[in-house]
Parts: sequence; C-alpha cells; structure tokens
Amino acid sequence: MKKIIKHTFILLIFTCFLLQANAQFTLTGQLRTRTEVRNGLGNLVLKGSKSAAFTSQRTRLIFGYKWDRLTFGASFQDVRVWGQDASSISNADGNKLMLHEGWADLMLFNKADTTFKTKGIDLMSIKIGRQELSYDDVRLIGNLDWLQQGRRHDMALLKTVHHGWQIDLGYAFNQNADAFGTTSTAYVPANVAPYVTNSLGILVPTPAGILPMAPSGSAGKPSVKTGGTPVWTNPPTTNGGNQDYKSFTSLYISKKFNQTKFSALFFNDNFGKYKTDSVGSVSAGYVYGKRFVSAGAADTYDYSGTNSRYTYGLMINRTMGNASGFGKIAVQAAYYAQRGKNRDGVKMKKAYHYTLAATFQKGKISVTPGYDVLSGNDANTTEDEKFDPLYGTPHKHWGYMDFFYVGTGSPAGGLKNPYLKLKYSGNLLTAGVDFHLFSTQKDMKKADGTFINKKLGNELDFLLNYNMNKFTNIEMGYSIMNAKSSMAFAKGQATTDAVADTYKKTGNWFYLMLRFTPDFFYAKPVAIKQP
Repeated sequence: MKKIIKHTFILLIFTCFLLQANAQFTLTGQLRTRTEVRNGLGNLVLKGSKSAAFTSQRTRLIFGYKWDRLTFGASFQDVRVWGQDASSISNADGNKLMLHEGWADLMLFNKADTTFKTKGIDLMSIKIGRQELSYDDVRLIGNLDWLQQGRRHDMALLKTVHHGWQIDLGYAFNQNADAFGTTSTAYVPANVAPYVTNSLGILVPTPAGILPMAPSGSAGKPSVKTGGTPVWTNPPTTNGGNQDYKSFTSLYISKKFNQTKFSALFFNDNFGKYKTDSVGSVSAGYVYGKRFVSAGAADTYDYSGTNSRYTYGLMINRTMGNASGFGKIAVQAAYYAQRGKNRDGVKMKKAYHYTLAATFQKGKISVTPGYDVLSGNDANTTEDEKFDPLYGTPHKHWGYMDFFYVGTGSPAGGLKNPYLKLKYSGNLLTAGVDFHLFSTQKDMKKADGTFINKKLGNELDFLLNYNMNKFTNIEMGYSIMNAKSSMAFAKGQATTDAVADTYKKTGNWFYLMLRFTPDFFYAKPVAIKQP
C-alpha cells in the first residue's frame, strides 16, 4: 500500500507540472472494456459445451513531451478481466500494471530547422526504448491493438525521410536479467510462470532455464516418461509462437509516386537454440520443456548461436478515381517469402505469402473482394514450407473469430482465404459485414494416413462502430463460423473421425466494446458574445 501511495503521489506531482507547461506536454487516457460471449472462438468446442461470458478491461495513461530536437513518450497500462482479482487482495497477489511504451525520439537531422549545421538529409531521428512498431496494413508488423495487452518491442529505430523516401532501420536484443553472475547471452524466450503442473498433475516450481510445454500421451493426456524427447501438442504458431525472438533486425523502405505507394520489408528474427529436457522422477512426476539455459557442468549441449529466419517482400498500393465522382478504386498487392531456419532450427524452403485486394468506394459505401494465400507444409515434407506472418494483427485479416495465426494455432497445411467485405462509413456510424472462405493450401493427413478435406469452412463477421462524442466510441460485433469436419484435424484438435465428431461444427461470438479516450488538456471552445 505504501508503494501505491508513493507512486500515486509522484504521478500527481508530475501531472501538476504538466498542467503548468501544457504547450509542450500532452496527457491522454484510454479506458476500453470489452464484453464477450464465446461459443467456439479460435477453436471448435465440444458438443454440449455452454457459452463463456466475461468482460476484460484495458486502462492506459499516455504522456508526451515535444521539443525541437527531442520527443518523449510513455504509456502505462493495466489489463485485467473483471473479477479476476478478488475485491480484497493481498500483496502476494501482485498486479498487472506495466509499462506499455517508454521511449525517446532524438532528432539528428532536420532540413527545416536552421539551427542544425549539418545538412544533406531532410529528416533523421533515432527512437530508443519500448515502442510499438506498425507498417502498412499491419499484416506482418503491427501493434496488435485488438488484443487488450497489445504488442510492443524493446528496441532502437533509426528513422529517415529524404526526398519522399522513408527508411526505417530497427534492432532489438533480448535478455532475461542483468543479475551478477550471469554468463553468456542464453535467453529463456517467454514470460514463464513461477509454477507449472507436472505429469502427475501436481503444481511444482518451474525449473530454471526451461520453457515448459505439454507432453502428449494417450488421449492427449500427459504421460510419465523416464527420458527421451517429449512430443509437443499443437503449439501456437505465430505472434511469438512457441518462443519469442532473441534478437531482430528490421528494414522498411517506402516511397509514394503520385497515387502509387511502394513499400519493401526485410525482417530477420533470430531464435535461441534449445534442447528438449525433463526434470523430475517417476515417483515425483516430470516437467517437460525446452531448455535454453545450461543446467550445469554436466550439461554439455551448446546453447550459443541462434536460428536465423529471413522474411522479405514488397507491397504496392494504387489509388484511382475519387469517391464523389465515378468512384474510387484502391488496389493492393503484396508478396513475401521466408527463408533460413524456423524457431525450432528446421530449414525453411519455399515459404511464401501473397495477397491481392481491390476496394471500390462510391460515397459512403465500399466493396472489397480479396484473396490471401499463406503457404503450408505438404503432408510428406521434411522441411518447413509454412509461412509465419511474423508479428502483425491476424484479427484484421483472417477472420474476427481468430482461428488462424494467433495463439489458438493454425493449420500446418497453410491457408487460402478468398473474402468479400462490404462497408458503410458515415460521419458517426460505421457498419460492415465480411465473408471469408477458408481452406488449406497443402494436403494434410489424418493419423491413419488418409487425406483430410482441404475445405475448412466459412466465417461471417458483422460490425457496428459508433462515435458517441469526441472521446467516446461504441463497437459491437457478431461472428459465425460454419466449419467442416476437417477443421478439427487441421487445428490439431482431433486425430480420428470419432474424436472430430465430438466437436460442434458451428461457432459464434458476440462482443460489445466501449472505448473512452479523454484528452486531459482539451478545452472546449467557448463562443465569445460580441457587445
């Protein structure tokens, strides 16, 4: 309690200081609640299952400061589910307050500022610290704002603008701690819980240096093993996947020629090497996992070095016409490829993703047909040909029900997604309906060796968005997934027809989201009565 009072007092002093110098400072907030009713979101649910309902909340306080040669930003956020904490908690329960962003952007060159003696570059700055990173339509690199927790990176970003060219060069390097006695740069790539359930179902401390994973046994239940390599059960496949990156280097280049924008992305993310390991005994139970840090002198595995993956490609956006005349047509096309080695050290070959879409807008109505393809692994392949859409916002592109490329897993056979989107954009009200048709890009097999149907199902998404006032927004959505029996196989939920038949083929989801974004320095204009 003393710490809370102390931090609150410091915050109040800082706020008072801001109020005295509001010409250079900004102070905004956000409170976003989302009430959801889920019955088949992300994965199919068993027949007879009842809907789940809950409300989550994100609260942010965002500070900003701007000087001629320095911009500073900090964003504090608290994320929780209503009722997740008891109404009265102890200090041992901890908290979920975190720093979402904290960065400084130092100006290095500015052609428009005569106080800079060095010329030759229109604009250049370096942004250092915890920050969001978003490019183009956020399909590969985005802040994942739909997720209450969002996404941010601890990194340095060199930003350059010259003669209309934008060039961003980024670098990140992760480590767990700066404790004395720490040797090497081995990195446990996840937020590891302090306790984990072992193979006997007992809650035990998480072994040091290990990222726990669930071993498979009969009917998918953990099995007691005395050694050997555990088999992982349907691990997540993107947005951090089964491990976070150790480091990355990013390069983004864009240029607009009249109504056509070209943008290129190169992203090299590197993953720590590991070995599968087990800690425990038959009588006490085992904890299985991926070991990233040496267990001691007897551990002779070489954890040095990384598995490097390279993603690169080009996106083109072209706009023609105008919405008030015949109509505006916006065409988007992109192609990306992946090479190198994946998170698990498997060589990547022929992994690719391409997308093509055209939006026709007339007045307040727009229609967008599109087609996405993400490559997958052939049923008989020994190499990885599955494209991983990096650290973007899958929710925006492959269905609001989040069946693909999020923490719920995605088909090893990749994805084909033809879609059609209809949208009405008014001054205060926006309404839309999206239709997706899903199928695998490559063949996938059942446990008995027979092929599954490539068709996975279709999804229908409805959306309403209303701006009540300057600082208040209401959003409501409803989605329906009509899945084929192959969906349970593709998502790793079933290995036999009997198991697949236990899942509902239809899922639905409803949400209501309230968004409050006050600007604490905003003053409503007051009309002055003339004498």
